Amino acid sequence: MMLCMKSSTFVMVHVGQSTESQRNLEHGIETLSWGFPEKKPEYEHARPRFAVLATGASPRVQLEDWLQNTATLYLFQVRGGFYEGTAWHWPDEEVERRLKYPQRFGIEPLAKLDNVPLGPEGPLTEAGSDAIRRSGTDRGMGKLVEMPAQRLLELAGIPFDPDDPEDVPLDKSPGFTAEQVEGKKKPQRRRRGAGYISDPKKRKAIEEHAEQLATTHYQAQGWTVEKLGKPYDLRCTRGTEERHVEVKGTTGAATSVELTINEVLHARDKDNTVDLYVVSDIKVDTSTDPYLPSGGTVWHYPDWEPAEEDLRPRKYEYRLPDIPA
Repeated sequence: MMLCMKSSTFVMVHVGQSTESQRNLEHGIETLSWGFPEKKPEYEHARPRFAVLATGASPRVQLEDWLQNTATLYLFQVRGGFYEGTAWHWPDEEVERRLKYPQRFGIEPLAKLDNVPLGPEGPLTEAGSDAIRRSGTDRGMGKLVEMPAQRLLELAGIPFDPDDPEDVPLDKSPGFTAEQVEGKKKPQRRRRGAGYISDPKKRKAIEEHAEQLATTHYQAQGWTVEKLGKPYDLRCTRGTEERHVEVKGTTGAATSVELTINEVLHARDKDNTVDLYVVSDIKVDTSTDPYLPSGGTVWHYPDWEPAEEDLRPRKYEYRLPDIPA
């Protein structure tokens, strides 16, 4: 039956149980990015559509023993393909002040699947399962494999079009957060030290650098730029024209950005002309005071209006029920 299903290119990755590996897994989920220590020839022209990051099973066993195990699978949609990163992004890169994982790609969380059989009774093909095992014996390097996505999507409860299973609606997938990482040596949250994007000084440096690149871009096109911050970042005017610009920056991949409900409503208002300006792979030198940002890759979306299938709510407003007197 599986042979009749459409196959997609997957990146299969084994993530170890060490504190460093689990911390990097959390950071990758938080920042929607993953990376490897080196570039492989097979990455050159690959356009993977999905990624599976697996943890919880030891890969240093024979295949027949591996297929008897279970693992936790983190299923992602791959965004943007492979690229050469230049910014320190993961916690251990910041600590060691060197680029350890330059071969990168963007990941969009779709579902976390617990205790998944790695053998024929599970959702993976034998080649897909073995690719995870081989990744674990090769420093976590991603292994490319052609495999149907349907069984994984079904297990995750994600609706899909049988004729186009790669077109996954984000608003219909459960997703997951870094808090759901459950390794044996799960790192403590709110750690002190370098490496986390939650560092307010680093976050501010990234935001200001992205805004400066956007300002320079629009000024070069003859726009007068006014920095607002709220309800949108930049107000650009040129004669009778007016554009509103939302600016986002990251040291990781250009995968997804966080939006407030006001930002979404503003972009959907037919009275507004809104652009989205995203800068990824921003370098930040944290040894200086203030921090020194530089570089970055620009992703520019003129006349931007976020579609419903590309939005996933992360928070809810809950109305408390009336308590009978």
